[in-house]
Amino acid sequence: MAASIDYLDRVAATDVAGAYKRHMLEALAIEPGHTVLDAGCGPGTDLAALASAAGPSGTVIGVDHDPAMADEARRRTADLPGVRVERADAHALPLDAGAVDRARMDRVMMHLDDPSRALGELCRVLRPGGLLALAEPDWHTLAIDHPDLETSLAFTRFVAENANRNRAMGRQIPRLAEAAGFAVRSVLNAAPVFRDPATAEHVFGLRRNTGRAVDAGHLDRDAARRWLDHLDRGPVMVTASFIIVLAQAEPGAVR
Repeated sequence: MAASIDYLDRVAATDVAGAYKRHMLEALAIEPGHTVLDAGCGPGTDLAALASAAGPSGTVIGVDHDPAMADEARRRTADLPGVRVERADAHALPLDAGAVDRARMDRVMMHLDDPSRALGELCRVLRPGGLLALAEPDWHTLAIDHPDLETSLAFTRFVAENANRNRAMGRQIPRLAEAAGFAVRSVLNAAPVFRDPATAEHVFGLRRNTGRAVDAGHLDRDAARRWLDHLDRGPVMVTASFIIVLAQAEPGAVR
């Protein structure tokens, strides 16, 4: 699990991640005294910022199903009295109806067995009028510039079809949120662009996923080697849709 925590830390340290996380925080308009939920909090990356916004009278609840992630989040927030971390499933949140004022879920739904059920849970635990911020990539829009366009297209097809359970999650969020009882207030496509080879490698795991694609028979080994050699030298241009949705729990939603 250390590798997964390391990956999340490296992504969070990028300028792109910092920008979209700030956007989510600002969109939530957290006020002092609010109770805020981070569903799928990972190693606690965003808990301190949420706690700062909620102030000393507020409460921040981090939830993650992975015990190593939850343990690391507890360690990182041990000196923040208003923060508590629980190991729990996003499909069955251990909170009462209407218990939170604000909630966020960041790059989690693409991994879930049932995103609609998780959104229903978020709607249940949010008070009427409470705000939810969601952020998800859409892996079918992954685009990598390379002189060998066919290898690039084969790589992106492999990633879209194999890297995550819900590969088109980004485009589906507004529809699924409305079906769960939310009113969608805004939809933003942040569409980050990566030009630095090292950052692109950190975020997209180009070498790891190329190796997987070769092993699965989706890429020719020699073509894949040449493809990676070019990306190592640059120039690089990698982008994908990254959808950020702000939704509001409607007073009449079924809970």
